[in-house]
Amino acid sequence: MKKTLLASLIASTFVLAACGDNKAPQVSQAPTEQVQKGNAELGSFGVDLTARNEAVKPGDDFFMYASGTWYDNFEMPADKTRYGAFSELADKSEEQVKQIIDELASAKNLTGEKKLIADFYHAYMDMDSINAKGLSPIQSTLNNIAAIDSVKSLTEVFGNAWLTGTRSPIYAGLWYNRLDPNQYQLSVGVGGLGLPDRDYYLEDTERFANIRQAYLAHIAQMLSFAKVDNAEQKAEQILALETRIAEIQWPREKRRDRDLTLNQLERDQLSDAYPNYDWNSYFAPSGLQVPNLNISQPEPVKAVIGIINDTDLAVWKDYLTYHTISGNANYLPEEVYQANFDFFGKTLSGQQEPRPRWKRAVDEMSSIESLGFAIGKVYVEKYFPESSKQQMSELVENLRTALGERIKGLDWMGEETKVNAQAKLEAFRPKIGYPDKWQSFDGLTISDSDVLANVHNLRKFFNAQDVEKELQPTDRERWGMPPQQVNAYYNSSFNEIVFPAAILQAPFFDPNADPAVNYGAIGAVIGHEMGHGFDDQGSKSDAKGIQRNWWTDSDRAAFEAKADSLAAQYSAYEPIEGNFVNGRNSLGENIGDVGGLAMAYHAYKLSLKGKEAPVIDGLTGDQRFFLAWAQVWKEKRTEQSMLNQLRAGTHAPGRYRALAPRNHDAWYEAFNVQPGDALYLAPEERVRIW
Repeated sequence: MKKTLLASLIASTFVLAACGDNKAPQVSQAPTEQVQKGNAELGSFGVDLTARNEAVKPGDDFFMYASGTWYDNFEMPADKTRYGAFSELADKSEEQVKQIIDELASAKNLTGEKKLIADFYHAYMDMDSINAKGLSPIQSTLNNIAAIDSVKSLTEVFGNAWLTGTRSPIYAGLWYNRLDPNQYQLSVGVGGLGLPDRDYYLEDTERFANIRQAYLAHIAQMLSFAKVDNAEQKAEQILALETRIAEIQWPREKRRDRDLTLNQLERDQLSDAYPNYDWNSYFAPSGLQVPNLNISQPEPVKAVIGIINDTDLAVWKDYLTYHTISGNANYLPEEVYQANFDFFGKTLSGQQEPRPRWKRAVDEMSSIESLGFAIGKVYVEKYFPESSKQQMSELVENLRTALGERIKGLDWMGEETKVNAQAKLEAFRPKIGYPDKWQSFDGLTISDSDVLANVHNLRKFFNAQDVEKELQPTDRERWGMPPQQVNAYYNSSFNEIVFPAAILQAPFFDPNADPAVNYGAIGAVIGHEMGHGFDDQGSKSDAKGIQRNWWTDSDRAAFEAKADSLAAQYSAYEPIEGNFVNGRNSLGENIGDVGGLAMAYHAYKLSLKGKEAPVIDGLTGDQRFFLAWAQVWKEKRTEQSMLNQLRAGTHAPGRYRALAPRNHDAWYEAFNVQPGDALYLAPEERVRIW
């Protein structure tokens, strides 16, 4: 079954109009010597100064000051919904992966993993064969749906959704036991929605009403590919069904509360606690037997069982037919893919054109439950210098030292809690670049002519591995991202911070850049991931990854008060009229940003060993540090994509992540930010947590 790890740095942005007079920032006093930093990938020292708009005061809009010229002049590619620093690096990684695949696809006499890569790519790119097959690759699934004649047979189809690519209102996935991270358990919850979030079904505004109308037309069009009669009427019934499911789901901010979502029970107690559902039939297709379960949303699970039982089987069959076609559109004829794209890409996200098929192939092949690690092994050999891993390891340890000093000096935390916090920090395990133990693909069969069969074979392959290991101790060497993915994450169960190779490039990390830049960019990213261990939810697990309260009541209350202030600060941002950042849902990420910056700045100052940083190109070390942070979040979005981020994402838009320095005193000094500036916060209003 599908497993996902917490991935942290997903950026987004929106323009906040600058206000006040347009004065250039005053450079604070620092040594005036000029230092030439050669060979940096961006500019003379690692920051793209041409991206700035110096007519904007940093204290009015730090995002536009740092990246405004780029933002005003950049034109969104037709196949993108957002673009920025992450996108640039992701494109670079994508091109590198394509070079790997192209070399393999044109080679002869391949064996092993390289042959798997080449054959999958050939099958994915063979549109003539895909078009000729029509819906036949999913016909057996459609036949099974058509044959549903009881709630029991319906439940069996739900239980097989992980393989067939359809949806189920109840989901289950193998995860770690939060009370004993050495054990696996099944996490059970509620899913089944086609739109990004429950708000899309429930909010009574013209914007969301129009999306729902477009969704109805889309459902009817997809059903027509299977020659379903009365497709428009059945689309109405499907939307009504999904709306009922949306109504019983918890809001996203509630779903991320680790106290509310920890509800464990043994498998033999499941039918008594959640009756009127054939759990054995549901779990049978996966073959998973793990005895411990966690129900992430208890009341919604009970409610959705009621919906399953009181909804006409014919409606469920139409629902499953639609989601089978839509969920497999990438592997079906071009007209099916295009119809799916017209809604999910163009209408829902503002993307004007589909991505070229080779890019979709690279994306498909690069996931952790596809050939991501087979490709990643070659990627690391070709593109990741071992010296970068060593330098990154040193940066991680510098950030660990800085956070340790900061914890020691906290005035709001007592000594008892500090001991536990330091123990957790000491236990952090960094993973950098690539796994020490690579994923094996022994026994996997891949065809060069049947893309959907390949997808099914991969799903069966990874499910079989889950079944094989589910009763064994958890695999702490497994990674949740392949090396070629531009991202990073913190896994609370293992208390580990993970940085794939692809993010260890400019603008995040450049071994030839000025130290201030590396600390402000990748240093703050490291601090962000460390911060997840101490955010409002990650702080509920201890040094061993066990979810328990290691705080005194008074310290926890002090922490919660600071977190509440930060949530309120971000909730005031309004990227789209009437649509605000959800400061509560994005709180963990915002704590990671604000705290990560503090850790990185502290580590940067330690690295100077008491010396003053030189001025480079007229910028002090502190200015370079904060500019590097802001340019990491350089980004432009379509309005539709922004709406998706606000309603379904756990991160604040990148536009506002760039403003995190307004909580740091050093930023005010570096850019002469004064009362009256739009971003100015009085010292007592600046949120200082870590």
